[in-house]
Amino acid sequence: MVTKKIVLHFPKRMVDRPIISDLVKKYDLDFNILKASITQDAEGVMVLELKGNQAEYDKGIEFLLKNGVKIQALGQDVTRNEDRCTQCGACITVCPAGAFKMDPKTRQVVFDNTECIACGLCIPACPPRAMEVHF
Repeated sequence: MVTKKIVLHFPKRMVDRPIISDLVKKYDLDFNILKASITQDAEGVMVLELKGNQAEYDKGIEFLLKNGVKIQALGQDVTRNEDRCTQCGACITVCPAGAFKMDPKTRQVVFDNTECIACGLCIPACPPRAMEVHF
């Protein structure tokens, strides 16, 4: 069993198609849509958690790619500029996924991008603007 958070970029021609419905039906995958939007250029962006058998997951990814959907790992999108971070902890209180934690020994804020859902709430909450989301 595999569980992965990915970012999908849909071209204009795919925005009105039920691609996720086809994906989960054909490849027996569970899904959780963490974030979805359509950009000004009418392209779709979706942060999605997929869960299922590794072989079916791989086939599902191939299906998306063949249909023109660009895929990237979620961890590539959310970053923290360590030079800017002041360890204030403002991000901890706003993060719904619990991706930020205070290390009790060092009192440093630890960011686990594998827990991040790229909701973007940490961006305006961060006083020194250390958090960045790149889709």
